[in-house]
Amino acid sequence: MIQRLHGILVWLALCLSGLQTQAQGIKVHIVSSQASAPYLDAAQALIKGLSSHGVARSEIQVMSLADFSNVSPVALPTGKVWVALGTQAAAALAKAQLRGASVLSALIPGSGFERVLRQSGRQASAQFNAIYLDQPLQRQLVLIRLALPRAKRVAVLWGPESWNRADTLRTLANTHGLVLRDARLKVESDLFAALQSVLDGSDVLLAQADPLVFNSSSIQNILMTSIRDKVPLVAFSPAYVRAGALLAIYSTPTQVGTQAARWVLDVLAQRTLPEQAMAPDDFEISVNLEVARVLNLPLDAGQLQLSLKRLEQP
Repeated sequence: MIQRLHGILVWLALCLSGLQTQAQGIKVHIVSSQASAPYLDAAQALIKGLSSHGVARSEIQVMSLADFSNVSPVALPTGKVWVALGTQAAAALAKAQLRGASVLSALIPGSGFERVLRQSGRQASAQFNAIYLDQPLQRQLVLIRLALPRAKRVAVLWGPESWNRADTLRTLANTHGLVLRDARLKVESDLFAALQSVLDGSDVLLAQADPLVFNSSSIQNILMTSIRDKVPLVAFSPAYVRAGALLAIYSTPTQVGTQAARWVLDVLAQRTLPEQAMAPDDFEISVNLEVARVLNLPLDAGQLQLSLKRLEQP
């Protein structure tokens, strides 16, 4: 409760400091979907990254989604760059008339950004783009090769929001000498049967972020089944590691905010955003040491992270 109250106070301070300087030439507007800790962390990292490169705090405005929604379309302030934190803020900015400003979305999964594009009739471009939360499929497979070198068969469950990645993952798996055993869910009631079918004969279960498959009501059953079948789960959230997944690879809100700051600075320097959506360039790895010990796997999160980053260096 105290932590939540502190977060709300920090958020109010961020918003009020931005609103008080609205008339002083705002260059960067930050619109946040929520005032929870991840959004606060991303906003603070973004502001820190901008401030450390000469953007004055008075040139940065932080707005809640409610504040932004209450502004009349004809009264929207001008600014060179708008940053949407979260899917709801991205959807609101996609519908707004921002008079030629660049819009960067962050803290948003790929499926969420694609849904925003569909609903707004937009396309990803140098003026409207995103940094996905999703880790690149290539990075996920390399992690499996590092952590589980004996694994050959990778189980995956797809839902409607992740299915469009299946062909890409299958092609990448082939290049890594891996066999993909996957199933597509159309309704959540198909989950258990599909899970049993892909786990049979598989060496690892690779989780893809899809709310139909991985959600608060399904994760315990998925973990119990995978543990019973001795098929470790490689997940996309540290919460899943705490719940029993072997390991997870993910980007923190601070890392995402820092990356967003670099792209905002590019725009302020008269460059443009990339034409295609961006993957997170920094990441963390968490390992459940108890599960690793049961599976007789001597895993070290720090070493895995260092090895993976070295392999990604150009």
